[in-house]
Amino acid sequence: MKRRDFVKSTAFTALGASFLAPLQSIAADAETHFEGEDLSPVTAIKDDYPLHFVAIGDWGRTGADHQIQVARQMGKWTTEHPNDFILSLGDNFYPKGVVSENDPLWHYSFENIYTDFSLQDDWYPILGNHDYQSDPDAQVRYSKVSRRWNMPSRYYSKELDLGGKNGDKVLMIFIDTCPLIPEFHNNPKYAPWVDDQQPEKQLAWIAETLKNAGPQVKWKMVIGHHPIYTVGPRIKNYDTLAVRKVLEDIFERHQVDVYLSGHDHSLQHLKPTGFTHQFISGAGSEVTPVSSGIAYSKFEAAEHGFMYFSMDKNRLNAKVIHHSGKVIYETTLQKS
Repeated sequence: MKRRDFVKSTAFTALGASFLAPLQSIAADAETHFEGEDLSPVTAIKDDYPLHFVAIGDWGRTGADHQIQVARQMGKWTTEHPNDFILSLGDNFYPKGVVSENDPLWHYSFENIYTDFSLQDDWYPILGNHDYQSDPDAQVRYSKVSRRWNMPSRYYSKELDLGGKNGDKVLMIFIDTCPLIPEFHNNPKYAPWVDDQQPEKQLAWIAETLKNAGPQVKWKMVIGHHPIYTVGPRIKNYDTLAVRKVLEDIFERHQVDVYLSGHDHSLQHLKPTGFTHQFISGAGSEVTPVSSGIAYSKFEAAEHGFMYFSMDKNRLNAKVIHHSGKVIYETTLQKS
C-alpha cells in the first residue's frame, strides 16, 4: 500500500462517513469551474494517471501574504488526491534568499509552513531572482540537510516514468533563468552570483538535453522561474523579453510541450503562436494583477493558489487550485 493510500484509509477509519461530505463538496465545486476550449469535464476523466505533481512558485514569506493558507490547501489537496512530488518554481525565499544552509528562513518559510504529512514528498526546486540576492548555492547545499529538498545543482534534468509496458517517460529540464538575463550581470544585487555563470553553456546544455531525448520520452517539459510570455505586470519587462529571446527558438526547434514558470504572482495558462503551452504558477503567497482579453491567454487569475498536474503518455491534465480548495480552471492537453 502506498503512503498516500494509507493516509486515506486511516482517515476513513477514524472519521467514518463524516469524511465523505467534504470530498463530495469538493467534487461538486470542481464540476462548476470549467473554462478553455480544450477542457475536459472532471466527471469525464477517470483518474488513472500514473504521475501526479504540484507546482508552486514565489512562496517564501514566513507565512505572510496567504502563504500559510495556500500551504494548508496544498496539504489538504495532496492528502485527498494522489501526488508524487512538488515543483518549486523559484523565489523560494523573500526578500533576499538565504545566506547559508543554516539560515533561519529554512524553518520560518519552509519547514514550519509545509508541515502536512502529504507534503513530505520530494521537492524539486529552481532559483528565482530573489534567491540570487544571497548565496544561491546554499539552496543546492540544503539538499544534504533536508530529505525532501532535492536540488543537485543550479540546473539539472530528470526523466520520470509514465507507466506502461514500453517504459514511457516525461523529460523535465530544470533551468536557471537568472544568468540568461544580460541586465543581471550589471546589477549589483545579482552580479556577485551570476558573474561566474556561463549562460551560453547552459543554453547549449538545454538544447542538447532536448535533442538527445529518446523515443521513450513522450513529453518534454522545461521548468524555469522567468516566463517567456505573461499577462501580468511583467508582460513587456526586460527580464521577460530576455528569456524569450534565448529560449523561444530552442523550445520550438525541439518541440517542448510545456514551459512551467513563476515570477509573475498569478495563475495563468498561455498558448502563444508555436508549439509550447506555458503555465505560470507564481501565486504561492503575494498576488499581482493580470490583464484580460489578451489573445494568447487561455486563463488568468490574480488569486492565491497552486497548480496540480496529472500525466500519462497521451494526456496532461492541469488544474488550478484556489487557496479555498476550489478548482477554478482545468484543461487537458492531448497527444495522439
